[in-house]
Amino acid sequence: MSTEHTERAEAPDAPLVAIGMAAVLAVVAWAALAGKSFDRVSTSALGWVLSNFAWLFVIAADVFLALCVVIAFSRYGRIRLGADDSTPEFGNLAWIAMMFSAGMGIGLMFYGVGEPLQHFVSPPPGSGVATDSPAAARTALEYSFFHWTLHPWAIYGTAGLALAYAGFRKGRGNRLSSVFVPLLGKERADGWPGRVVDLLAVFATVFGTATSLGLGALQVSKGLNITAGVKDTTALELVIIAVLSAAFVLSAFSGLHKGVKWLSTLNIVLAAVLMLFVFLLGPTVFILNTIPAATGGYLHDLLTLATRTGAFTDSQWLGAWTIFYWAWWLSWAPFVGTFIARISHGRTVRQFLVGVLLVPSGATVVWFCVMGGSALRLDLTGTADMAGTVKEGAEASLFALLDTLPLATLTSWIAMALVMTYFITSADSASLVMGSLSSRGALHPRTWLVVVWGVLMAAVAAVLLVAGGLKSLQSATILVALPFVVVMLAVCWALLSELRTDPGAGPAPHHALHGLRDALRTMVGEAVTEHGPVRHHRLRRLAESTRDRDEEGPGGTAGPS
Repeated sequence: MSTEHTERAEAPDAPLVAIGMAAVLAVVAWAALAGKSFDRVSTSALGWVLSNFAWLFVIAADVFLALCVVIAFSRYGRIRLGADDSTPEFGNLAWIAMMFSAGMGIGLMFYGVGEPLQHFVSPPPGSGVATDSPAAARTALEYSFFHWTLHPWAIYGTAGLALAYAGFRKGRGNRLSSVFVPLLGKERADGWPGRVVDLLAVFATVFGTATSLGLGALQVSKGLNITAGVKDTTALELVIIAVLSAAFVLSAFSGLHKGVKWLSTLNIVLAAVLMLFVFLLGPTVFILNTIPAATGGYLHDLLTLATRTGAFTDSQWLGAWTIFYWAWWLSWAPFVGTFIARISHGRTVRQFLVGVLLVPSGATVVWFCVMGGSALRLDLTGTADMAGTVKEGAEASLFALLDTLPLATLTSWIAMALVMTYFITSADSASLVMGSLSSRGALHPRTWLVVVWGVLMAAVAAVLLVAGGLKSLQSATILVALPFVVVMLAVCWALLSELRTDPGAGPAPHHALHGLRDALRTMVGEAVTEHGPVRHHRLRRLAESTRDRDEEGPGGTAGPS
């Protein structure tokens, strides 16, 4: 029988908070005081992970996508995330805005123009396209879609569905360990085994989100350099992190409905205005042609893209792009999954998965076609040397694109404002999740705990930028994601085991496929248990029956069955 989750105001889990904060502070101290040692160890560890576990990241990402599609269109899709009479807590627009802002807002600003241009200048190995060609432009958009649409949101959807089901349907609390009750048992899930799972989730969230905050600081710093002539230095990046972290603290004190909700909605409006501006004043007809053409190419090649492990291509390229992205999304899975679970109370499983998979993916396709497609068109026609901006880093590409259009200064400031608000909402959302995970799944953790986690997260972003810049951010992300491949696969197992027994899914359908499955199961069972004399006796009876039918001719009756 379903149970409605009731809000709890639990105190923080002191051992988990103490261990988690001590571990984060230790890494911060190591990176700050011995940066060369930290960079050397993290680089070596990263090489080992990419050499030995690239295949695991690829297979796991495919499993998550397949699972989301199967569950969404199965009888489990009618299960409601809450009591059977629950209604959604947030309207569709606010729900989508918060989900999208928390999921990958800064990343899209950073890579929306930069990634297509990088693939355009250096096509992925095995693609067979020439550099700086129309075919390279098409391939660049297809790979951008692959890295940013269905697969990442399937990772988020799997984590979010499991957490929402355990929290709202089963009433266990909004923490990752609550998903493991079917596998560990309630006592162990509430004990130290569960605490270890939650601790890993907190640790992954800190470093996964710190990477995004670091990217945001890099892009704002570059924007200030291009727009206002401010010197782009590490010191400026640290000042940006400090200022935006202070803004996050104010947002955190305002609460979820006031702070994150309104800032997320503002993000969507600003992003839509910026994208519409580029669409109308950029190569509009080319963009309209690009959306179906690039989407069709992506869907056509999806199976090939999703199963590429580097066995027959350049494994270094795969590690720098696809594996990095899968690791980044996995490190964000505890954060984004917990957050979208928190805001999805009252929706059905089908509504949840269709919304999580298709709405952000569709918006991302349009974003890359408008922003990245415009930059590619400018370079292909010789209007601007967009490919040359790749040397300055992905953070410079967006501002180079805006510089080719009217009102470049104004739109650049809007872009920087958008990155800043994404920074605040990401930090706010991630800190709320870490506060919940370290407070036994409380939906409303103590404000001071949320703020402390946010400050620590900003500190991690700062020391990683000082230690090695973007490279250190990426290395830390991949390393913390490795344990979560196994954890997330276990989440799939636990979720399916509970959905199969949920009465809200209705009775299992009985159709021809089920009959065939049962028949095959019976045949296999008989083949395994059958012993020699019985097998020979049955074969002899079958031979005699066949001989009798042959002797009777076409008009005879069939022999004994």
